Amino acid sequence: MENVQKVAELIEKRVIAKKGGGEKRIDSQHAKGKYTARERIQMLLDEGSFEELDMFVTHRCTNFGLEKEKYLGDGVVTGHGTINGRVVFVFAQDFTVFGGSLSETMAQKICKVMDMAMKMGAPVIGINDSGGARIQEGSNSLAGYAEIFERNILASGVIPQISAIFGPCAGGAVYSPALTDFILMTEQNSYMFVTGPKVVKSVTHEDISTEDLGGAKMHSSKSGVAQFSVEDEQAGISLIRDLISYLPQNNMEEAPVIECHDPIDRMEDSLNEIVPDNPNKPYDMKQIINGIVDNGEFLEVHANYARNIIVGFARFNGVSTGIIANQPSILAGVLDCDASRKAARFVRFCDAFNIPILTLVDVPGFLPGSGQEYAGIIVHGAKLMFAYGEATVPKVTVTIRKSYGGSHIVMSCKQLRGDFNYAWPTAEIAVMGASGAIEVLEGRALKGIEDPEEKAKFIEEKEAEYKKKFANPYQAASMGYIDDVIEPRNTRFRVIRAFQALQTKRVTNPLKKHSNIPL
Repeated sequence: MENVQKVAELIEKRVIAKKGGGEKRIDSQHAKGKYTARERIQMLLDEGSFEELDMFVTHRCTNFGLEKEKYLGDGVVTGHGTINGRVVFVFAQDFTVFGGSLSETMAQKICKVMDMAMKMGAPVIGINDSGGARIQEGSNSLAGYAEIFERNILASGVIPQISAIFGPCAGGAVYSPALTDFILMTEQNSYMFVTGPKVVKSVTHEDISTEDLGGAKMHSSKSGVAQFSVEDEQAGISLIRDLISYLPQNNMEEAPVIECHDPIDRMEDSLNEIVPDNPNKPYDMKQIINGIVDNGEFLEVHANYARNIIVGFARFNGVSTGIIANQPSILAGVLDCDASRKAARFVRFCDAFNIPILTLVDVPGFLPGSGQEYAGIIVHGAKLMFAYGEATVPKVTVTIRKSYGGSHIVMSCKQLRGDFNYAWPTAEIAVMGASGAIEVLEGRALKGIEDPEEKAKFIEEKEAEYKKKFANPYQAASMGYIDDVIEPRNTRFRVIRAFQALQTKRVTNPLKKHSNIPL
């Protein structure tokens, strides 16, 4: 009889723990259009796969009467489960318990699953919905944050780390997501900032809303802090499941290979005519991407930030691949500070996790101007160059149209250890465009011509001569900088065959503690 009572007590405690801060607070969470921590985990993981840890942990604080109010689980739900059969570790902050504020014991729960994820070599997914540090715990709460941050740092490049921001995330709390690989935010209900609107107003006298200061749209388009912005939590969770499918479990494994029913030799005839005859006319690079990847499926990362460059995941013959591509329809595809950083970070992620890289090039140069120089375009461009040069994964580059000057070099050229560098017949590989080149090469001659018509004719002739030499890929191909000039409609087949040839690639960088990338 005593054993039966003990079992009944256990069951009752589990029921109480699963209610978090109670029905009233759960209803309040739902009224805001938000799910509870357990509901989020249930949606994220395969049905019935979640194994919860530390359900009975409670806080140890005795300050300000807090010892009189305790909840089982103490504001965070932690454990492990599967996504499409693959093990992941998760933690979800529970806003119904002290507003999800971080305590010493809550931090210990999070650190435990992160340590387990590292030990097992499995991704860790954190769902953030917290008012920040639990003020009543003082430095214990701050120490808890620091313990989490250190684990984020040590896990970087070892296991994939994904952060979902489904509510407030402010102050020191923002740095854990910032240290992870991908941040996803929901529109309206989530925000991130170091200091809130009230502090901003008191210090700088700037009157700004929570949404404008740290909302999903701002961080996914202006600051670049968030890689993804979604309409609601359900869309966010679906996106996480999709993202995980492109990633390996850890840095020692390959991403899972999906059975492919899209023929590798599928021709895409539209690509033969997609590049306009006028070199100054834009086109949409996404049409090329969608035309060559498996089933036209492309998961774009940072879709709303630095849109002059495209990064994201796709598959070629079922193999997960990272794509970096200039976008001629936005700022003519030039590289600026933001685009360089965006692409460099993505290249380094792919390299850390053994994901091959395809680079599609149509870049007229770096964006000129004092604004870019003041912002450090030199070091930001160097980041992209460093990332490509350091990467040891298979790298295939296809030059579609323009590839000029320094921007040609940083976009995975042959000298940065590009493995296969192809070009379309429309490719132009040169130090600069024809008009700029003629101003430099024929500057003295132009000064000596006073008649406008004669000058225009001279420029036209010289530009035609320059274009004949460089407005094609054959000069670079003659030097071996381009491995082959390929028919555009055959790009998918050539890319897949290149990656197949590179499956056994082995390259080792010089032994070092770590590199000193120009941050």
